[in-house]
Amino acid sequence: MKVLLTGANGMLGRDMTKLFQQKGFEVTLTDIYNLDITDKNAVISKISEDKPDIVIHCAAYTNVDGAQADKETAFLVNGAGTENLAIATAQKAIPIVYISTDYVFDGTKNSPYVPDDKVAPINVYGDSKLAGEVAVKKHNNKHYICRTSWLYGHQGKNFVETMIQLGTTRDELKVVADQVGCPTWTVDLAKAVLHLIESKMPYGIFHTCGAGNTSWYGFAKKIFELEKINVNLLPCNTEDFPRPANRPRYSIMDNENLCQDWEKALEGYLSLRKEVITK
Repeated sequence: MKVLLTGANGMLGRDMTKLFQQKGFEVTLTDIYNLDITDKNAVISKISEDKPDIVIHCAAYTNVDGAQADKETAFLVNGAGTENLAIATAQKAIPIVYISTDYVFDGTKNSPYVPDDKVAPINVYGDSKLAGEVAVKKHNNKHYICRTSWLYGHQGKNFVETMIQLGTTRDELKVVADQVGCPTWTVDLAKAVLHLIESKMPYGIFHTCGAGNTSWYGFAKKIFELEKINVNLLPCNTEDFPRPANRPRYSIMDNENLCQDWEKALEGYLSLRKEVITK
């Protein structure tokens, strides 16, 4: 089976590439250097030339705070770029996997979000990713929309690495405790996507995030516990650290057992961390 992957050089893209190649898929790697997804003609041409069996769309504008000041770029990449891929794949009857986000929700619910819950983003990033969802649903009925959250992986900057760095260089640290969600390891997200494809699951929207939930404070506390880092960790409120983009206070999603428990995933990530760093 031939897969065309966008965003191959990204944190998720690299783990997606590794897993699918290990499983025997022929993976065509694309990133900004060889495919500008905002160029509709280039996208149509690439899909026509490569003739993939499926497209996994990981490329995205992911700077949540940056999107507030650069709405045009966020929508160009996450909205228009995704629409180009949806149109190009639909023309050839090729299924598409689109990686979306928990930030399509406003965080006012008090029970885990399910795929058909009402969407209402509260920041530009969430708006732009929702525009991608709308485009995929509009143009290509052969789609898997995979909403994920609080993503971390070995190949990029992420919360886990930031906490380890800060925890080993500071005596005291404050972390937000009034935002709750589902930490997700890129490896688990890649496995969930593979499962959807190999199992030939019905097309639609899926919540591919870590099982269980925690706050950013709880996430940091678990990181320090597992890494045996001694730092005075203090909970704080969102208002103590104002950011350009609002975040949903509650973005817990029901993942229907598509990914393992977030704590088990974190243990797996940390056990492989030293091996990855020394390579």
